[in-house]
Amino acid sequence: MREFAAMSAVRMPASFSVPAVDIVRDLHGDPCGADLVLFFNGNQWMVIEELLAAFREAHPQVRRIYYETLPPGVLAEQIRCGALQMGTLSITAAPDVFTAGREEMEALRRDGFLAQPRPYARNGLAILVPAGNPAAVRGLADLARPGTRVAMPNPAREGVGRLVVEALRKAGGEEAVRAVMEDKVRRGETFLTRIHHRETIDLLLAGRMDAGPVWFSEALHQRRSGAALETVALAPGHDVIGRYFAARLRSAPHGEAADAFVDFLAGPEGARIYAAHGFLAADDGGGDR
Repeated sequence: MREFAAMSAVRMPASFSVPAVDIVRDLHGDPCGADLVLFFNGNQWMVIEELLAAFREAHPQVRRIYYETLPPGVLAEQIRCGALQMGTLSITAAPDVFTAGREEMEALRRDGFLAQPRPYARNGLAILVPAGNPAAVRGLADLARPGTRVAMPNPAREGVGRLVVEALRKAGGEEAVRAVMEDKVRRGETFLTRIHHRETIDLLLAGRMDAGPVWFSEALHQRRSGAALETVALAPGHDVIGRYFAARLRSAPHGEAADAFVDFLAGPEGARIYAAHGFLAADDGGGDR
């Protein structure tokens, strides 16, 4: 009995790790009993650890934070239906804060899910290619070339996909959009990702794709991390700038913590952290989405 009592007093969780079985890169923390639940655009995954460390320092009463970094379309659907199903795993943690682009934000606010959204950062686009750029991709128009394999974020789920389509239109007109989004999809030369901030990188590193349009901050992160990838900058006039918004859920279980986090995210310390990762300030110039 003493041995059992000693075992039951151990607080560390059971550990089980099998590569290719337990890879869940975009769900973080404990969804049960969290003090704050955050839903982030997936492309911000590289910012969140530093951001939350600074937030906890400013708000030490908020310790247990669960967050997801999935495509905004998936998160919006999760908010609407109240659950996320990943294989046999079901997550029903109710979010306190949602961050996304303009379209997802406006749709959820119109349907009564969100309080007033606040802008907190902006981002441009870039193209990632494997080291050496074997397909000689020099700009967006090259993505329409026959034979050039493109990892394309799906506009149906990812706001960045809609912006890339708009940038493609600037670079090559409707013909380029049709080539990348229709003709090459049929031929298997355009792969529509479901979670571009993970799949695009993996596909390029594996040599299965020749190019992948991404947010500028993602390209910067890969360069800083030493990945065998190169960045192709967009030509002047072809870029489309996206804006990120944050809003508290009207049904937020932790309303006070949610308001504190949105204030922090949209404040000077949040802006400083995002700028260090290549994001633009929310109040810079016009012409953004």
